[in-house]
Parts: sequence; C-alpha cells; structure tokens
Amino acid sequence: MKKDTRLILAMDVTDRDAALDIAEKTSAYLDAVKVGYPLVLAAGVDIISEMARFAPVIADFKVADIPNTDRLILQQAYRAGAAAVIVHAFTGRDSLEACVAEAGKWRRDVFAVTEMSHPGATDFMAGPAEDMARMAADCGVTGVVAPATRPGRVKQIRNIVGELTIISPGVGTQGGSAGDTIRAGADYVIVGRSIYQSDDPEAGAKQMADEISSVL
Repeated sequence: MKKDTRLILAMDVTDRDAALDIAEKTSAYLDAVKVGYPLVLAAGVDIISEMARFAPVIADFKVADIPNTDRLILQQAYRAGAAAVIVHAFTGRDSLEACVAEAGKWRRDVFAVTEMSHPGATDFMAGPAEDMARMAADCGVTGVVAPATRPGRVKQIRNIVGELTIISPGVGTQGGSAGDTIRAGADYVIVGRSIYQSDDPEAGAKQMADEISSVL
C-alpha cells in the first residue's frame, strides 16, 4: 500500500453500486479500502477487482482455520485482486505460517489480528494479544491489527512488533480518534461508518485525512 494519507476506508456496505460510488468519490483521500464479508457475499468476489480500480484492497476475511484451509482462502482473495488479507493469529503458529507463505507466493501482504476494536474483545483477546503480536512478528507477517479504540494497546503492540505495519480499526463511530491512534504508533487508521454513512462521504474522508495529516 502507499503511505500518503494513512487512511483506510472500511467499506462495510452491501450494495455494489453504492460501494463503487463511495470508493470513487473518496479515492483521493484513501491509501486503501477494506472489503469484508458483507460486501463480498452481497456483490460477489469480483467486487475486489472492481474496487481495486480506486485503491488497493484489503480483504478483511479474518481468516481463522487450519493451515490448508487458510491457504486456499488466501489464494482466492489474492486471485480476485486483493493486495492484502487480514487473518486471525489465535489459530496458532502453523496456520499463521501457512498464511505468510501463501502471501509470499503472490508477493502480497498479510495482516494478523492481535486485538479487535469492539468492547467484547477485552473479554478474551486482550490477554493474549501481546503474545499473538510476538508470534505474528516471528512468523513474518506484513503487519498487525491493533484497536484504535484503545490507543494504549496500540502503543504496547508497537513496542512488540517494531517496524512492522500497524493498521487500526475503530476510528469514528466506534469512538477512536484518528490523531490519537497515529500518535500511539499506528501507521494507518481504518474508518467505516463515519465516512460511508455520511451525507457527503468525500468530505468525511477529507476530514479524516486532514486530522491524520495534522499530527504527522
């Protein structure tokens, strides 16, 4: 991914035409767009290549299975045009190593989740998050996912993963601050509803990009 605005749009809509329209209008302010199951299941996997016309696509499939199944999922995502895939780390080293190996074959990126952004993530994910971050770094992932809703956790994860890329969801509607997240050590912030549900998604994306720029 490029590293200009540091903004990733989470395109969690289910209408193909709306998604493409929003991507086109906001593309000047995006370094990437994140596409998950809601849009892919509604519009088909070809939406990845269609979306890639406007920005590199991160397939947020949070892959969490045995190594062979993980490998097959990543194959399909990369074949469809994804620049990166998000996978879970909790499934263990062998699964994560399989994901890293597959990403290497395609010369694409893979990001491992250490801790999610919603409140429930503190029930079970927060405890092992640092261990998962260490394992992810040891396995050679491109980067990790850390929660913008808890900037202190971003800072802790940064201390563990060193120069690896950190992408942080939860900015905007979930309560995370773009500026605080970048200051804590994230490379990119991920914003969804605050942009795509806005009456003016382009203005919303610009506002977020400007906030990020103000703290760099």
